[in-house]
Amino acid sequence: MLVQLSDPHIVAPGMLLLDRIDTPSFLARSVQGVLALQPAATAVVVTGDLVDRGNAAEYAHLRALLAPLPGPVWLMPGNHDDPAALRAAFPDHPELQPQDDPALADHVLWVREVDGLRVVALDTVVPRAAHGSLCANRLAWLDRTLAQAPGQPTVVAMHHPPFVTGIEHMDGIGLLAGADALAAVLQRHPQVERVICGHLHRSIVRRFGGTVAMTAPSTAHQIVLDLSAGAPATFRREPPGFAVHAMRDGALVSHVAAVGEHGPVEFYR
Repeated sequence: MLVQLSDPHIVAPGMLLLDRIDTPSFLARSVQGVLALQPAATAVVVTGDLVDRGNAAEYAHLRALLAPLPGPVWLMPGNHDDPAALRAAFPDHPELQPQDDPALADHVLWVREVDGLRVVALDTVVPRAAHGSLCANRLAWLDRTLAQAPGQPTVVAMHHPPFVTGIEHMDGIGLLAGADALAAVLQRHPQVERVICGHLHRSIVRRFGGTVAMTAPSTAHQIVLDLSAGAPATFRREPPGFAVHAMRDGALVSHVAAVGEHGPVEFYR
């Protein structure tokens, strides 16, 4: 069972995001929510915006907050992250090490397996920019990587979602280049069960590239659901959450769980 955390935006100890959001406390609660899952999670992937400013103090804080998770925790950057600082803070995470190919060395690209499910991380980050992009080199890497295991159920993990959501201010900083080419790659590889993304701070689902693409909620604050034209960039303190992806009857089932205490478990009578 794979758990997806996303967009924790961790700040340095004693700080608040935007001077009012205690993102570390929210992540700590999300970690406790993951630890309470039955059965236990086999692995965790965090789909970007791990910290808010990409500095060493924030990454050290993130490391401490994730430490209670007993299984492997796989990391990938979002637009708020600094890949070099991320690698320096997590030198024991082999998935973060640069590719041997010089054309890919600046990107965080990796492949892992969990419970028969292959997880492929595709870096969408544009340095020092909020939007995402996919170049020909990364798309070729993805195509080759998917071709290596055509019969194995696969998840492609990204930070920026490859589709328009209708939340206009977020679409303006979405995946602005490479989405059509990505869809063409995915069409060639029907073993891809899901494309899982972050960035939107909401749970959103859409058909894409012959498969299903979805975003996970943030472990902290959520973007306001406002699909009207020209809606302002706003967030609210909706319940944080995470996604759970599990193979059942040969197919991937995805759940979105809210974080927090919602009363005791009760049984129907």
